[in-house]
Parts: sequence; structure tokens; C-alpha cells
Amino acid sequence: MAASTKAPEPWYLALLGFAEHFRTSSPPKIRLCVQCLQAVLKFKPPPRVEAGTHLQMGSVLYRHTKNSELAQTHLEKAWFISQQVSFLYISQFEDVKFEASSILSEFYCQQNLVDSAKPVKAIQISQQIPYWHCRLLFQLAQLHALEKDLVSACDLLGVGAEYARVMGSEYTRALFLLSKGMLLLMEQKLSEVHPLLTLCGNIVENWQGNPIQKESLRVFFLVLQVTHYLDAGQVKSVKPCLKQLQQCIQTISTLHDDEILPTNPAALFHWLPKEQMCVLVYLVTVMHSMQAGYLEKAQKYTDKALMQLEKLKMLDSNPILSTFQGILLEHIIMCRLVTGHKAAALQEISQVCQLCQQSPRLFTNHAAQLHTLLIGLHGLSCISVNCMDNAEAQFTAALQLTTHQELWMFIVTNLASVYIWEGNRHQEVYSLLERINPDHNFPISSHCLRAAVFYISGLLSFFQGRYNEAKFLRETLKMSNAEDLNRLTACSLVLLGHIFVVLGNHKESNNMVVPAVQLASKIPDMSVQLWSSALHKDLNRACGNTMDAHEAAQMHFSQQLLQDHIAACSLPEHNLISWTDGLPPVQFQPQNGPVTSLASLL
Repeated sequence: MAASTKAPEPWYLALLGFAEHFRTSSPPKIRLCVQCLQAVLKFKPPPRVEAGTHLQMGSVLYRHTKNSELAQTHLEKAWFISQQVSFLYISQFEDVKFEASSILSEFYCQQNLVDSAKPVKAIQISQQIPYWHCRLLFQLAQLHALEKDLVSACDLLGVGAEYARVMGSEYTRALFLLSKGMLLLMEQKLSEVHPLLTLCGNIVENWQGNPIQKESLRVFFLVLQVTHYLDAGQVKSVKPCLKQLQQCIQTISTLHDDEILPTNPAALFHWLPKEQMCVLVYLVTVMHSMQAGYLEKAQKYTDKALMQLEKLKMLDSNPILSTFQGILLEHIIMCRLVTGHKAAALQEISQVCQLCQQSPRLFTNHAAQLHTLLIGLHGLSCISVNCMDNAEAQFTAALQLTTHQELWMFIVTNLASVYIWEGNRHQEVYSLLERINPDHNFPISSHCLRAAVFYISGLLSFFQGRYNEAKFLRETLKMSNAEDLNRLTACSLVLLGHIFVVLGNHKESNNMVVPAVQLASKIPDMSVQLWSSALHKDLNRACGNTMDAHEAAQMHFSQQLLQDHIAACSLPEHNLISWTDGLPPVQFQPQNGPVTSLASLL
């Protein structure tokens, strides 16, 4: 045991100090840092120093270079040595052993070697060391979640919550339970979610500790509540929770970090840094604004969040930042499509493609959304220029790439609308509507999607001339009004107005069209504005009213949408409509000109 108490050699401290100096320089001097650590190994140090040095080298190479093979070699040596000799130097080797296991697990996961990444052995031997046992349980649960084995992940999080309770850390217990609640929400196991969130709410409110930790738990809890409401399409009902969340993040931003660490080793965790929590609150606010149809508000918060993300990504390479960025871009793309800015949307789709090129795992999670956005971008133009094969290929690709029920339902609903607008695909529409019939075994509980399916049924009735079957649209209008689903309300009003025009009931039509025009302008939804203003013009003409100003406005909408459509089609990225398989292309061929690099367009 003498070796374990011997003071470090001066040469070791000097080399270690130089290595840390080079690592923390601005910019970091990684080559010099690695050379200092390599010099330590040339002195043939004792096992505790050798293992620690291999861990440091592996970590530096993994975090700061692309030399994955050498990083793996050093991390595996650190893990091997620390296991072989840890019984001699227990106190010295705890951190080296388990940190090597943790980083090695993360490394394997990045290499898509998920089975190798599971730190099962380290978990088994860490039960007497609360910090590492909890950390490794979190990590293994995350790996199961990445494999879509949410049952195993939830079981592990339950084990972690009970372990934290036994260790006397209600804070870490809450983190485990909230993480489990997040996975249960993903699985739509609502009967298990509600009692769990109630328990979490009580723990969070009753726990007295570090103010930032308490507020971060509250943010986690409120984010789950808000996303639960949004998944259910309950845009109006979520407002009180969303307001609490926004107030909570404002409180956190005024608090100073407390450098006093918890005395309980099981409590040495935090959920997210404050800066990342701010981005997340922006993100859920964008999601709410998008569902409610407040598109200008959604764009404003997206811009703020993306600016914050750019600053964070210059300092941190955490994959969660790219995930946030991908989701934000998807929402801003939807905003662009609704407000009639296809060219801008196409540029932003190219940004998502670039993100996916950098992270295959990100592509796996966002591929279906990308194909769906391309249909949103090109769907109507596909119909107008007789390119339905492209549209169907995109939808087929999207459906094959998703197992998420809500996204599947969203894709099928959009495919049905494209078939309806095409006008000669009635059998296919009936087949799709049978699969998403809201009156029979509707597979999900989303209020918003259920209302959308009723709208599609009403749209089909309109195109088939069954005008008296307006009950579907009445139901859509009732549901969308109940939860402030403004875009769906506007679409339902204008379609009902169209039906009443055909039936000759001009007064009732006017009652529908006027609020539709006002609401579409408020959103602003350019397509519905064009539709409602054209219908309003025809209605006034039939009633003998003059509408010169309104006709001019309608012409403005038409020209603006046409010019934007032409601009989008002239971009090289327009060829993405033909992409249906594998990773998105990194560059596109313009119709008239040389090959343009994706990077040059950003």
C-alpha cells in the first residue's frame, strides 16, 4: 500500500500542468497537450498514474480530434488497467475506472456499437459508490432508449429512483422519475404518466435545496406537462403551464450558480445547463405557437433560439444542441410554407440536410420529417405539374421511416389531402380514411389530429359534391375553436363558406368567409388568404357589391405566391424532390449552371 500514499513525482505534476494549460488555451493546443501526456507514459509510471494518463489521453482525443482509433485504444487501456489493480488502490482507482467506463460507453455509442456501449459490468461493481452508480444507470437507460427499448430504459430509471431514495437524495430521485415520465410520454402510456407526474410534482415542490437545482427540476416537470398537452393537441389548455414554464426560466436566469457542491454524493447531478434550458423553453414555445397558428410569434422565438444555439455550439459539441437545432428548423420551415415563403423554406431544409450529414443518428430521428416537409414544399406543385409520382414516393419514404404514431397519422392525413386535390384517387382516399377514421379505433388521443381527420373527410365530401354532408366540418370547427387551433379553424370556415356558396346560401357563406379572411390574415396563412379572398370576391360579385380593393389584394397574393414558387423551383435544392432513399445529398445540380456546394448556400 506504500505506493498508494506516495506523493506524485515533480516531473509528473509538471507534465500534467503543461497538458492542462495547453488543453485550456484559447484556442486549445491539443497536439501539445497530447505530447505532454505521452511523455508521462515514457517514464513508466505506477499503475494508478498510467491508467489515469490513458484516460486523459483517450478523453482529449475523443473530445477534440477525429482520431477515434487512438482514442479507443487509450480508453480501453485505462479501463483494463484500473480493473486489474484497483483492489490495491481502491480510493485512487474509483474515478479512473468508472470514468473510463462511462466515456468508453459514450464513445462506442457514437460509433453505433450500442451493445458494446452498455456499461453493465461497471454498474454491477459500482453499487457502493452512489455517484457512479447513478451516473451509469442514467447512461445505460439512455442507451436502451436509443435502441427504442423503452421498457428496459424505464425499468432502469425506476431502479435508479429507488436507489436514490435509499441513498437519501430526493433531488436525484426526482431526476430519475422525470426521465421515466419522459419515456412513458413517448410510449403514450398515459395511465402510467399521470400518477408519475403527480408524484414528481409533489417531490419537486417539497424538496428544499439549491435554488437552481430546484428550479431546474421544476423546468423539467413543466416541460413534460407542456409537451404532454401539445402532443394531445390541446393548445388552449396548455397556456397556464406554458406561462409557469416561461416564468420559471426567467427566475433561473436571475440566479447565480452556487459553487457549493451537495454533500450527498448521489446528488452530484444536474439536468441541463441554464443556457440549454433557455433554448428548450424557446423550443416548446415555438411548438405551441405553431400549433395555435401564431406564426409570427413562432418565427420570432425560433430566431432567438437559433441565435442562442449558435453561441452555444461554438463552445460545446453536445449532440443535444444539434437535436434542438433540427427541431427548430423543422418548425420554421413549416412557418415559411404557411406564410408563402417556399424559397426560404428550401434553404432551411438544406440546413437540416447538412445537420443530418454530420450525425447519422440525427438523420435516423428526422428523416421522416424531412420527406414530409418536402411534400409540404412541393405537394401542390407536384399536382399542378403532374409529378404525383414524386409526391407519393416522398410519402412512401416518410411512412417507411417512422414508427411514431402521431407522425404516421400526420403523414397519412397529408397524403389523403394530396389525393383529394388530385381529384381522381377516390379509392386510395377511402382506404386511407378507413385507417384513420376518428369514429372507429382512432389510434391516438391527439385532439388536433382528430380534428384534422374530420376536416379531410369534409374536404372529400366537398370535392365529390356531397355538400349536405358538412357534419365533419362542423365537428372540426367545434374542436378547433375549443383549443384555439386557428389554422384549422380558418380552413374549416373557408371550406364551409365554399359549400354554402355552391348551395346558394350567400348569407351563411358570408358569415363563414369574412372571419376566415380575417383569421387567415392574422396568422398569416397565404394559401388560405388567397382561397378566402377569392371566395369573398365571388360572393360579393354575386351579391352585386364592388370589390376593387379586395381584387387587388387577391392579385397581390397570387403574384407573391407565384413569384416565390418560381424562385424555389430555380434553386438547386429543388432537386431534393427526387431524393427518397439514404442520406440526403450534400450538393445539388442547378438547372442552368455548375454544381453548387451546399455549404456555399448557407
